[in-house]
Amino acid sequence: MKYEIKDDLREILAKLRRKDKVAHDRINRKIEEIVNSDPEHYKNLRHDLKNVKSVHIMKSFVLVFSYDKANESITFLDYDHHDVIYKKRFV
Repeated sequence: MKYEIKDDLREILAKLRRKDKVAHDRINRKIEEIVNSDPEHYKNLRHDLKNVKSVHIMKSFVLVFSYDKANESITFLDYDHHDVIYKKRFV
């Protein structure tokens, strides 16, 4: 399946690669897991985030992504603490 990682998330991953290698590896494994499985399995968010899906990583952090069923592509949008990520808006 095709996937894309947004520039903001690439910057976060680059920082994590230097500062927290364990978290960086967990995120990369989770991305591969999502790409190689059925993205419909993951939680759909509600209200303003209704076009976005999420998956928790290390209890308190969330990776959000969108899935385009027509094109069979996944776009990974952001990664942050769950208190912060749900207050953001994604287009």
